[in-house]
Amino acid sequence: MTDEEYMGLCLELAHQAAAAGEVPVGAVVVREGEVIGTGYNQPIGEADPTAHAEIVAIRDAAKKMGNYRLPDAELFVTLEPCVMCAGAVIQSRLRRVTFACSDPKAGFVGSLGDVSADPRLNHRFAVRSGLRADEARALLVEFFRDRRG
Repeated sequence: MTDEEYMGLCLELAHQAAAAGEVPVGAVVVREGEVIGTGYNQPIGEADPTAHAEIVAIRDAAKKMGNYRLPDAELFVTLEPCVMCAGAVIQSRLRRVTFACSDPKAGFVGSLGDVSADPRLNHRFAVRSGLRADEARALLVEFFRDRRG
């Protein structure tokens, strides 16, 4: 699969989140060209504030790999990770994060702050943004417009 296709899978997962009444964010973890983890936002349905798409996908990947460290893997996600999710990327040692659209209200790999290259931390990761951003942004805008009536 290409990076565009991985993000397409993330967008499909984001649609699942929206269908469940969750903020439409989807994520996949990829290692050596294989999807090893998937997730979409589920904090409402799971009554779990940590059940963001990124966390769900990282947990899925770690379980499948039998290791909490994923140094050869990368995360694709439809929205810029928040500080919690960026912290999970650091803890799992992912090598790269590719996100679709920025999150000026909560994003922490470029918008409000950036932990991806902070020299005070014990792990740094590459960041790429903008892949299929218009599609991801449109999904979020539509979701919140419908919710606010």
